[in-house]
Amino acid sequence: MTKPLDHENRGISARLLDQPYLLLILAPLFWGGNVVAAKLVVDEIDPFLLLASRCVGATLFILPFSWRFLAADWPLIRRHWLLLMAYGAVGYALFNGFLYLGLTTTSAVNSSIEQASLPMLILAANFIVFRVRATLLQILGVLIAISGVILTATHGDPARILTLDLNVGDGFVILACLTYTAYTLALRFRPQVHMMTFMAVAFLGAAITALVMLQLLGSGIASFAEIPQMSPLVWAVIVYVMIFPSMFSQVFYARGVELVGANRAAPSHNLIPVFGALGSVLILGERLELYHYLAAIIIISGIVLADWAARRRR
Repeated sequence: MTKPLDHENRGISARLLDQPYLLLILAPLFWGGNVVAAKLVVDEIDPFLLLASRCVGATLFILPFSWRFLAADWPLIRRHWLLLMAYGAVGYALFNGFLYLGLTTTSAVNSSIEQASLPMLILAANFIVFRVRATLLQILGVLIAISGVILTATHGDPARILTLDLNVGDGFVILACLTYTAYTLALRFRPQVHMMTFMAVAFLGAAITALVMLQLLGSGIASFAEIPQMSPLVWAVIVYVMIFPSMFSQVFYARGVELVGANRAAPSHNLIPVFGALGSVLILGERLELYHYLAAIIIISGIVLADWAARRRR
């Protein structure tokens, strides 16, 4: 007995978009892979050139898919275009710019573990900026998680803070996390446009910002001419960061939230440092030191404590 025709005609992509928990695994997998991919070519391409290639490529890639949504949302875009582009400038260009710059002098493992602090930084920022109520246990969870980040950034020796003997790369990664925290807080003011519209206009803002950063801080816009002579690995990384963490992760996570709700989808963000660290070890051959394990335990403990406190308050 055959299945109904409507099921037979559904493509693989349609069936995939009906699997929320698979989507909520793939999204952080691609985001975690962003760190590993960038580290793979850190000695071959200017980080600002990689950033600009990603942002410009992602903008061109998404336009055909978002055109009809842009047309439908045009009145809102005309009123809020600057804000929409600012989301891309901060959340995509600045975040990834600091991240790629940090990876030139720190390990992908460190970067992955430091990004595990994002949920706690967002919770703390909501409390400070918007006075979102937090219990004492939630605040304690934030402090515990941040202490794990400090342990990672100081390579297992927090006393290095006193002498300012810190790895510059770790500082840039933490700055990237603070940038993404600001982006996340600003999302409460996001105009009510379709997700594809938001991504397309935000990507355009990211592309313009990345080109400015490349010209002012990197090797210059003329360095795009060097890409054709670069290795196949560089090309593969550009294509990967342009498509998978930029577009697919965003769409998959948004669809996952739509299917199961934000509260049930949010913990999937904690998989980003897990996949990033695993990729760093398996693909890059980096070593996990004792302080990595300790920091991971501390950060996870802080996240679990804060989440438990939040559920208990409900």
